[in-house]
Amino acid sequence: MDKLRMQTLDGVQDNIDKIAALFPNCITERKDAEGKVTLAIDFDKLRQELSSEIVEGREERYQFTWPDKKKAILLANSPINATLRPCREESVDFDNTQNLYIEGDNLDVLKCLKETYLGKVKMIYIDPPYNTGNDFVYEDDFAESASEYLANSGQYDEQGNQLVTNSESNGRFHTDWLNMMYPRLKVARDLLTEDGVIFISIDDNEVENLRKICDEVFGKANSTFPFIWLLPRGINAGLVARSHEYILCYVKDINSISNFNRVENDIEYSIERCNKKIDNRHPESMIDFPAGIRYEGEDKVMMGVIEGAEKVTIYGKMVFRDGVLKEPVTLSAGWTMKNMIMDWIKGIPVYDLKGQRITEFFFKSNGKLYSKKELTTQSIKSVLKDIPDTQKARLEIEALLGNQDIFSYPKTYILPKLFSKLSTDKDSIILDFFSGSATTAHAVMQLNAEDGGNRKFIMVQLPELTDEKSEAYKAGYKTICEIGKERIRRAGKKIKEELAVKQQENGLFTKQEEKQTLDVGFRVLKLDSSNMEDIYYSPAEYNQQTLFTKTESVKSDRTSEDLLFQVMFELGATLDSKIEQIEIEGKTIYNVANNYLIACFDNEINDSVVTAIAKMQPQYAVFRDSSMADDSTVTNFEQIFKTYSPNTTTKVL
Repeated sequence: MDKLRMQTLDGVQDNIDKIAALFPNCITERKDAEGKVTLAIDFDKLRQELSSEIVEGREERYQFTWPDKKKAILLANSPINATLRPCREESVDFDNTQNLYIEGDNLDVLKCLKETYLGKVKMIYIDPPYNTGNDFVYEDDFAESASEYLANSGQYDEQGNQLVTNSESNGRFHTDWLNMMYPRLKVARDLLTEDGVIFISIDDNEVENLRKICDEVFGKANSTFPFIWLLPRGINAGLVARSHEYILCYVKDINSISNFNRVENDIEYSIERCNKKIDNRHPESMIDFPAGIRYEGEDKVMMGVIEGAEKVTIYGKMVFRDGVLKEPVTLSAGWTMKNMIMDWIKGIPVYDLKGQRITEFFFKSNGKLYSKKELTTQSIKSVLKDIPDTQKARLEIEALLGNQDIFSYPKTYILPKLFSKLSTDKDSIILDFFSGSATTAHAVMQLNAEDGGNRKFIMVQLPELTDEKSEAYKAGYKTICEIGKERIRRAGKKIKEELAVKQQENGLFTKQEEKQTLDVGFRVLKLDSSNMEDIYYSPAEYNQQTLFTKTESVKSDRTSEDLLFQVMFELGATLDSKIEQIEIEGKTIYNVANNYLIACFDNEINDSVVTAIAKMQPQYAVFRDSSMADDSTVTNFEQIFKTYSPNTTTKVL
């Protein structure tokens, strides 16, 4: 059985694997610090493969750089020994929900999510610190001790990452902000689907720098025009009152998306000509047009009806009365349109190459065939008007939590709801890794209630302490996360109640049916150090005596469910997967995602338990290295799986 890594993906090794697939001749071997032979890149050969003109050394070239940029890149790629521990008591509908609320440093959380959610997130919306001189930024420095962090600011997370106030008096004012944003955006890009979109709110303090690092991370060719969000009232900022903010927008691969979804409730149509002229020169494309096909004459309105009198129009073999073909006729409509027209006549939905539905084919007085198309996409204007500002968003907070001062400078849920409508399908995953007051979660639930969608949200937020003098602290919220979770609870309850009333008024669903249609729950997961002791990762660093005394590689305070979630994101089971817990001969068995993963972390597992698991034929089966009852079970293990489930991949930890 293979041993699980129990750590996040190594970004450098992942990049080596990608280069190896493209240029296998550029892969060589070297010995690492421990003397083990590992794969490496022969950069001299890679240079020869890539170009005859290489820019190296101090030769001048266009670039955007800042102090510690190389460290920021290394930070994005380096693996960590961390995990996400489930917290049932703070969750809502833990066993059934597909939504996630994750507490912890967002860079480490993104690394934990990378392997499982690689290429699965349709939209990211973030509202990061604007770097105004008063807000906090992360300082990703693992070298200083926790006591030094405490002396500096009093705020640091359990991974040792400091939150510092980035004041303009700091000589690294822009540098610190860039070093915070760059690695997070770099990891986040990998989570997007090929047609996935990221929207980033920002103001003029860092918009120029943000565009430059986004151009580098996502590619300038994948940017859209930035959105200009007009604020209802100006903010006094010196000579000119600032009355707008920016939302930058990048697509992972802009060639994978033709346009955004429409957001208006009304349906617009376009009229396009299908062929040059109706004639009988192409017998292979003859179509039997039934009675009822519409005709639009020059002197007729869209529906081809003149009230008060019947009008007869004759064009070739076609006789139209009041704009409608009265007798069936066989004509050629151009062979390229034949299949679509025949499907439309049969009542089968027809779409053009852009995915727009063709709702009707009809004739005009010039004898040419036209189609009427329902516009499902649009080029949205870059200036956003009528989006409420922070003052309205504070009232949204007050309506839910009873005090508009609970959270400073919130965004209205209408903003991420708009972007969700523009860029997602009804079953998409939406991520916000600067969650704040969980505005994006509110937006996703509201949009699902409006259009019957089943979008899933992933919120990530550092459990930043609230100030003891703040209204939030006085109201009982000790961290920002507590505010966000409570907002989701209350917003979800309110949205669900409003939906139930609407459905009952329209006679759509019973109460029981309504409860099954809208997911307003969320699983709470908390970032923590790995479930495994250090000896699990580097046994070579311990002497024989230590190895003999340290028989347990799992930390004593960790539960089986803690282990399960760390195994899930390493083996590709999404963290919202359905988990069924069953008992076999007194042993607890976890069945994840309908036999995708079966895990048992109990001790004293015998042959009959192993056989029962093998008969379930999971894709993965995971056990603890010390789980087997005796040597006989260890010996029989492989044979049992070969007999009952030869395609199962078995792993140990």
